[in-house]
Amino acid sequence: MTETTQTQTTLPGGGRPRSPEFQLAMDVSRGLRQDLFHDAFALHPLPRMRVDGPLTRLLPPRLQEHATRFPHALVVLAGTVTLLISLAGNGGGDLAQFLTGLLGMGAILLTLLRPVGAFWISLAVAPVTAQFGNHWGSNWPWSPGAFATQLVVLTVVAMRTRPRTAAWMWALTAAYGLVAEAFFRGDHYYTNTMPFLFVSALAMLVVTVWHVRREAAQKVTAQQTVTAHERSKRTLLEERTTIARELHDVVAHHMSVVAIQAEAAPYRVENPPPELEYAFKVIRENAVIALSELRRVLGVVRAEDYEAPDAPQPKLADLDRLLENVRDAGLQVDKTVTGAVRELPQGVELSAYRIVQEALSNSLRHAPGAAAKVEVGYVLGGLGLRIVNGPATGLVKPSPGAGHGVTGMRERVSMLDGEMTAEATDDGGYEVEVFLPVTAAVSAEDTA
Repeated sequence: MTETTQTQTTLPGGGRPRSPEFQLAMDVSRGLRQDLFHDAFALHPLPRMRVDGPLTRLLPPRLQEHATRFPHALVVLAGTVTLLISLAGNGGGDLAQFLTGLLGMGAILLTLLRPVGAFWISLAVAPVTAQFGNHWGSNWPWSPGAFATQLVVLTVVAMRTRPRTAAWMWALTAAYGLVAEAFFRGDHYYTNTMPFLFVSALAMLVVTVWHVRREAAQKVTAQQTVTAHERSKRTLLEERTTIARELHDVVAHHMSVVAIQAEAAPYRVENPPPELEYAFKVIRENAVIALSELRRVLGVVRAEDYEAPDAPQPKLADLDRLLENVRDAGLQVDKTVTGAVRELPQGVELSAYRIVQEALSNSLRHAPGAAAKVEVGYVLGGLGLRIVNGPATGLVKPSPGAGHGVTGMRERVSMLDGEMTAEATDDGGYEVEVFLPVTAAVSAEDTA
């Protein structure tokens, strides 16, 4: 023997438990009150239409200003057409017909300001129109004017609210029509509630599909924005990690030199005083500790499969080899060097090389077949770079990009407190200008 258990909901305060059916009915009643009764006549003006679409964007500025009112004009046009249908369908210029037609038109125009209230007005106008404005006994309970008015109001209000509200409106409209047919039919030999419900259901279905598509498009757009933002952040972090790895080799080399020289310095002086030996010992110990800490910190950002390069980090002296590789890839590039060529700090040389490398890579991807120029300027306060390429030529299409290369270049420039501009040229090409400051003291120490 099996025992069936029915889940019940206990009311607050220890009241008698309620069944799930009762709770469902309460939820339905609460939803109905919230959608159609709570603040039913609250002011909700119809917003202007956006003009950033593919067609409206092509309009002149003055026409774009008028185009923002296009939805309002459509509603006014629908109200006017409904008034004409009401007059024509009811047979002429009777005052009662004209007044009921105006009521229907007013209900439609009210959707511009108070959509839910407009539905109630339209539903209240329907029996008035059926009683005083319906001279055709076959149209019960929806005269031609009431038929058009209620259909337009349901469609407009459904577009301005959510699908659940549209379902409530359709259900109440169906209830009115069925009650009018069942109890107030009189001598009307033909009723049209079912045709009206069929047509209005089709309209509600179209509006619901439109709502779903619009919400889906908004979610996709929002997700794409988040994805692009996260991708940009990830690329930025990866670029910073790459810079940290490269600078580790530079700093580690200098710290190793400091430790070795500090250890060998006492042996280069005959009978060094104990204070000098102790000072060099402290210098060496601090250099070794700093080198160990540097390697430990770098291990946090280093990938598991990362392998330190065997070859030394590239410098500006290696640009000719880079340009040869770029030329072999199909990019015509020339190099110009101005100023007194000198050796710069290794971090500056490495960053300058990577910036030129990334700029030329972008030229290969985005401007195939173009010619490029690399200008390197040694000035008193630092190093200037200018990489410019012309527009793409030939049959090869440019490769799409997300601008991550420019982000990496900006990170390197920002790390050295430099300045950078990257923008399109008037002829359709692209230009990158960079200045990396180098103080005279730092340059002299590095040269020595």
